[in-house]
Amino acid sequence: VQLQASGGGLVQAGGSLTLSCAASGSIFRVNAMGWYRQAPGKQRELVAVITSGGRTNYADSVKGRFTISRDNAKNTVYLQMNSLSPEDTAVYYCNAEIIGVVVFAPKAYWGQGTLVTVSS
Repeated sequence: VQLQASGGGLVQAGGSLTLSCAASGSIFRVNAMGWYRQAPGKQRELVAVITSGGRTNYADSVKGRFTISRDNAKNTVYLQMNSLSPEDTAVYYCNAEIIGVVVFAPKAYWGQGTLVTVSS
């Protein structure tokens, strides 16, 4: 089982970017999926999370600007980021709790990280 993130890049302040993260492998079920970020010199922090039923939760700093969604048929989670500011610059990591076919127990998986740079 692995998570593959994509969609990072360089964007000007006020712009938008969409991140994607797809889970693949011998998957029985994907539970909650989410996005975290880590800015230089800071700890990794939760950005947004979405349950398998579609309930969402956001960090206060991104509420109203970011939207998390998922496609359960594709085991993919998205993060639509609008009104980006330089403070959003970070490496973004996707995370998912997955029950595998082989390891039939919930386990947390991480994507490789994708860099988002917002220029002022």
